[in-house]
Amino acid sequence: MMKTDIYRLIRKTDDNLENYILTVIDGKNIGDKAFYSNSELILDSSENRFFENNIRTFPDDPDSEIVTIAGQKVYAEKIGHEHKLVICGAGHVSIPIIKIGKMTGFTVVCIEDRPMFANDARNAGADRVICDNFVNALEKISGDDDTYFVIVTRGHRSDRECLKSIAEKKHAYIGLMGSRRRVAIVKEQLISEGAPREVLDRVYTPIGLDIGAETPEEIAVAVMAEIIKVKRQDERKTDFPKEILDMIIGEKSVENCGNSGKVLATIVSRKGSAPREVGTKMLILPDGGCVGTIGGGCVEAEVIRRGREMLMENETEAIIQHIDLTADAAAEEGMVCGGTLEVLMELL
Repeated sequence: MMKTDIYRLIRKTDDNLENYILTVIDGKNIGDKAFYSNSELILDSSENRFFENNIRTFPDDPDSEIVTIAGQKVYAEKIGHEHKLVICGAGHVSIPIIKIGKMTGFTVVCIEDRPMFANDARNAGADRVICDNFVNALEKISGDDDTYFVIVTRGHRSDRECLKSIAEKKHAYIGLMGSRRRVAIVKEQLISEGAPREVLDRVYTPIGLDIGAETPEEIAVAVMAEIIKVKRQDERKTDFPKEILDMIIGEKSVENCGNSGKVLATIVSRKGSAPREVGTKMLILPDGGCVGTIGGGCVEAEVIRRGREMLMENETEAIIQHIDLTADAAAEEGMVCGGTLEVLMELL
């Protein structure tokens, strides 16, 4: 059983199920993994069936990322899928929202019924542009717990069509631009037609954090800040970057590297003001390059150095790399943050 089989499961499982990857991070079973979906063990990568023998079911909401199983420390990682930003409308406010959405790691879909404006969304970097009427286009978007909907269309009718469709979908966030009066009219019309009031009452409107934004760019910052705030409320869910997942399972390769060994570095513990949160990942490639980042600076440099050693020596056993960013050590490097990190490093 290959460890990469665990990552293939991420692609195949239902986004709306509670999915966990468990990894032993100390003792004789260090590096062994298991995949659980809706509490049930789906795959155990260990040769001695460590997980099957000790924990066939796993709680949906454990108290901590680090749990103890049969006397060994285990990192429990709740897997989220790619965060999708669906923008209805491609007007002057949408364009900076697209750009900031891409900068902050979202897969961006833009819906627009006017070809010229749809082309503007493509030029702004949207991953997918659907040029169709809003009703037809939204039928192509399923929605899930990691989908964020932004409604910034040009008119009352389009707002209503979008909100009616989106209110029936799973979502992490719905934001609607417009005056309080315009939004109230849209909501009341939809409620009278049977739309779920409890969903409409949770719509973020006026959209965006109140920072006094006026220009399209300032409004985009306010909107994305609100979305990031909502996204960060589920601190236990780990984003698994698509580019890293593609590389691990061999759907993407790097020139001169092919699909040969790579080292996956994952922050599994953090104390103090370390630069990145638990669950952050970086893939270290045979040519010394990397996909992703765990915070940059001397922290990342040390992890990359150790990862290259693992690749050169073909170290098959996972390790925990301890990084000290406490005041004295950080000051020597001119760093402003402090604390300690534990980084799990695995040769894949």
